[in-house]
Amino acid sequence: MLRPVGALIFGAVADRYGRKWPLMADILLYSLVELASGFSPNLITFVILRGVFGIAMGGEWGLGSSLAMESLPADARGLFSGILQQGYATGYLLATVFNYAIITGAGASWRVVFYSSTFPALLIIIIRIFVPESDAFEKAKAQREREGRSYWDDVKNVCKSHFGRIIYAILLMAFFNFMSHGSQDLYPAFLQKQKHYSAADVTITSVIYNCGAIIGGTMVGYFSEYWGRRRVIIVCAFCGGAFIALWAFGPNMASLQFGAFMLQFFVQGAWGVIPAHLNELSPPEFRGTFPGLSYQLGNLISSASAQIEALLGEKFPVLNETGQPLLDTNGAQTPNYALTQAIFMAIMFCGVIVMTAIGTESKGKDFSAHLEDGKDINEDPSAMEIQKIENVLDGK
Repeated sequence: MLRPVGALIFGAVADRYGRKWPLMADILLYSLVELASGFSPNLITFVILRGVFGIAMGGEWGLGSSLAMESLPADARGLFSGILQQGYATGYLLATVFNYAIITGAGASWRVVFYSSTFPALLIIIIRIFVPESDAFEKAKAQREREGRSYWDDVKNVCKSHFGRIIYAILLMAFFNFMSHGSQDLYPAFLQKQKHYSAADVTITSVIYNCGAIIGGTMVGYFSEYWGRRRVIIVCAFCGGAFIALWAFGPNMASLQFGAFMLQFFVQGAWGVIPAHLNELSPPEFRGTFPGLSYQLGNLISSASAQIEALLGEKFPVLNETGQPLLDTNGAQTPNYALTQAIFMAIMFCGVIVMTAIGTESKGKDFSAHLEDGKDINEDPSAMEIQKIENVLDGK
């Protein structure tokens, strides 16, 4: 719930003072909170620390994506958007292996997971030495000073002129996050409770589908540069839907693993486009805030995905041949996670398709052109198309 707060705070700082230093401060903050979480003496302290962590974590994605997309040539955004976004899947994979090796295998304390999660602090050194400030931000800041506008003048203008675009981006990100969380959060529990996989088999399956996510995100991000952002997202949603049956109802371990690999290939393939897509849709004065805030508000809306699937799975348990609930070795009903996940994902894929289809894109947009040429952003044809969508959403 606190991630959008972080996206708003750090995004506002980034739009006013630059991307680089707020990003470094943000990474340092969540790394320190991770370390402190491992030393929590009780639950209340732990929950408070996780709340602070949520604020810091909420700021990271928007700052990182805006700095990366503004620093890259326009024709390289697709590929590096996919690479950037699949840092998520890579981290998920590393955490899965680490948890199995240290917690499950070695029997170490849960606190070790938090101690080990401080390593991103090392990124500060790399960012400080090798990463320059965003050139697009520097130009926007200079023009703001020339015209005598304050940062708050830009905020008022964005809220007044681009309200529909902000709402659209939040709804789009809600469906995207439902699609991602709905396909991942409950899947390990499904493998353990319904399929009765061992911890080792669950870990192997998680590694396999995260490899699919990494490959899919990178490849689809690259091809979006040629086929368009919206087109590849819609294709990924259709193809992901085609693998729901194998992902949820595969008759054996190999088929489930293949289904999971392909489903995550397309789920994260669609996600690989998002850093570039959101930054290209963003109002130029608001690019430090817009991508991260819309992403995190969408994430907040979708945060109950696993709980929704779990409750429905338990309410509609697996039935035996006589139509009675199937009981496990402890005499408890076996939840039908496969069915609820399949229905949930079918709905979310449809939602992603619809939301993407009614939107627009600005692939290859020059983030500084309107500054250099003295043009207003509304003269950009792609921006005019976005304005049409905003007018529809605003009821005009």
